[in-house]
Amino acid sequence: MLEMIQEATTAPSSVNMQPWRFVVIESDEQKAKLKPLIRFNTKQNATSSAMILIFGDMQCYELGEEIYNQAVAEGKMPDEVRDQQLAVIIPYYKNFTKEHMNDVVKIDSSLAAMQLMLIARAHGYETNPIGGFESDQLAEAVGLDKERYVPVMILSIGKEKEAGYTSVRLPAEKVTEFK
Repeated sequence: MLEMIQEATTAPSSVNMQPWRFVVIESDEQKAKLKPLIRFNTKQNATSSAMILIFGDMQCYELGEEIYNQAVAEGKMPDEVRDQQLAVIIPYYKNFTKEHMNDVVKIDSSLAAMQLMLIARAHGYETNPIGGFESDQLAEAVGLDKERYVPVMILSIGKEKEAGYTSVRLPAEKVTEFK
């Protein structure tokens, strides 16, 4: 699981702030606690190997220095660039409205979630993204600060026991405009 999550965290994020946070629910006891918060997705909770709760960190910028220092240490960024970028990015992020930060962390964390779904498939697992849950209660239910960590989605993950329903997609011509 950690290997797949590590691979998923190579997803792009705005100015590399990596706001995604993962809580993996594996035990029957923890799944029982999760059940009332996912009223319409209890089958996935009961039958999956794990439920991966994905949150966006509203204070992700607090790790900005650590992230950029790691880039310097690995020779991926010069000291001067790190210093210039952090001098601009950290104050910029600190001044976001709550609504703007919420949008940023949800978009970035959704990229990591999608990447995790693709990586899980490559490792032989199936996933199901879940957006129907009690978002106002999820963080506290797993011991996170609900003001700091906003729920993005839940992924059920496991080995397929029976084929699920296939879905259809609108044709690209229907959802695309060229100007």
